[in-house]
Amino acid sequence: MSGESTIEGIDYGPLAALLGVWKGDKGLDLAPEPDGEERNPYYETITFEAAGDVTNAEQQTLSIVRYHQVVSRKSNDKVFHDQVGYWLWDPADNTIVETFTIPRGVAVVAGGTLAAPADMTQELVFEVSARAGDDEFGIAQAAFMFRQARTTAFTHTLTVQGDQMSYSEITVLDIYDKKAYDHKDVSTLQRVA
Repeated sequence: MSGESTIEGIDYGPLAALLGVWKGDKGLDLAPEPDGEERNPYYETITFEAAGDVTNAEQQTLSIVRYHQVVSRKSNDKVFHDQVGYWLWDPADNTIVETFTIPRGVAVVAGGTLAAPADMTQELVFEVSARAGDDEFGIAQAAFMFRQARTTAFTHTLTVQGDQMSYSEITVLDIYDKKAYDHKDVSTLQRVA
């Protein structure tokens, strides 16, 4: 996968397919409410930037892509989700990791193994997951969130082919007397820069 995925001497492998500015206006957020479920159509921008590489414990080298996602409700144009994070790729075992924080007091380290195609023009599917209490891929949250809106699991499937991206995220919550509620976000975006 080298060549087209190498930038300034760093092989970003499958992460190179993410680089750029992506915009979409077909998002749907299915969120919990005390008396049911709220459906929020949304639009968003996600910016992915090459961020270099890092060596861990002199044994592991990771390629890093930084991202910033801003999501606004179509109903009132107000931002209701702002997320910053990183995608990491370990070429030694083809592990991918997504780390992110949201300004609600929640941080996630989700991971998976990428079955990447040999050709960067083919569809790439990034699948990562995390679970509260997991030693490898876990979730940390502030005391209020732990008591009132606990995140117990997270899965993210992101598909990229050329300049089109789609994703599905499920954040499993214990909230409003609901146990294991699947808070879902789905969207389709186009690379614009």
